[in-house]
Amino acid sequence: MFSNIGAVQLLIILVIVLVIFGPKRLRTLGSDLGKSIKGFRSAMSENDQTGQSEQIGDASQQEANFDNTPVEENRKENDS
Repeated sequence: MFSNIGAVQLLIILVIVLVIFGPKRLRTLGSDLGKSIKGFRSAMSENDQTGQSEQIGDASQQEANFDNTPVEENRKENDS
């Protein structure tokens, strides 16, 4: 899809983005994006270190109890 974009087209896109946002906002946008990526990576590495993914897997393997669902309770009330 993007294989047809050349250097001239990228330069035109960069100029349009620069005109729309301005140089100051582009700098803050870049730094904010970098901080969010850094935070995401640190959260992922923290998750790997604490082993929380195993805790989530253990909780999902518990069996659910569907004996008294609201639909069954309504049917019992309507049958009576």
